[in-house]
Amino acid sequence: MADYPFYQVDAFASRAFEGNQACVMPMDTFLDDTTLQAIAAENNVAETAFVVSIGEGAWDLRWFTPAVEVPLCGHATLAAAHVLFSHLGFGDETISFNTRRSGTLRVSRTPSGYLMDFPASPLHRIDVTDAMEAALGARPAEAWGGSFLACVFDTAEEVLTLTPDHRLLADLGVEGAGWERGNIGCVSPGGPAGADVVSRFFAPGSGIDEDPATGAWHCMVAPLMSAKLRTNTLRCFQAFPGRGAWIETRLEGDRVKLGGAAVTVIEGVFRL
Repeated sequence: MADYPFYQVDAFASRAFEGNQACVMPMDTFLDDTTLQAIAAENNVAETAFVVSIGEGAWDLRWFTPAVEVPLCGHATLAAAHVLFSHLGFGDETISFNTRRSGTLRVSRTPSGYLMDFPASPLHRIDVTDAMEAALGARPAEAWGGSFLACVFDTAEEVLTLTPDHRLLADLGVEGAGWERGNIGCVSPGGPAGADVVSRFFAPGSGIDEDPATGAWHCMVAPLMSAKLRTNTLRCFQAFPGRGAWIETRLEGDRVKLGGAAVTVIEGVFRL
């Protein structure tokens, strides 16, 4: 039997029960993929982040939902950095994570939490289709391809009142995005007081009907909505029943800075 440190973190959260849940498990080396996937299924939260030190302030990082390995995950990267800074004694100001499909990601400490440096998603306009309307229960004003399918609505109320058919959503996607089909974000200007934009993210293709806080999605929100609102900085609210999350974005060329806080809610040992 082997013991592995285990942390459960609410990311993009200032207190427990906000933002999105992620489990973080530091390891000396990655276990085989089947075992990593089984651990993520056992943890049964949006993502489990596995981190392996490669020396000099850098770690290899992988993310698994309960169903699949994903190419990028913002909230679990935030959670992993929080664990290294707050629990495992990392003393520098910036952590580097090497990833298999998203390059080098960096997370720095700030007075209010953490700032992540991620790649911005490329964008291309696509046609709104009847299939989108059927799956979402409302017709978007615009649709865009990038890392995900992005559906833009005119008002926050439209986004907040969507009642999608997740079986139909699972068939929607963007060719060449690098993700499974069935990962769709919906966004509009406005939202709760203080929000520049509001969004929701549906991910039945990754084994999650709806995600409470999605950093990777905001790598698409930032260039898309910054262009529409003519500002490089956005205060974004991702809506989710009973939780929700505030995510600050700043567009810098082909990179997006994502700001947020995190709190540890569970600390223990995972035994195999």
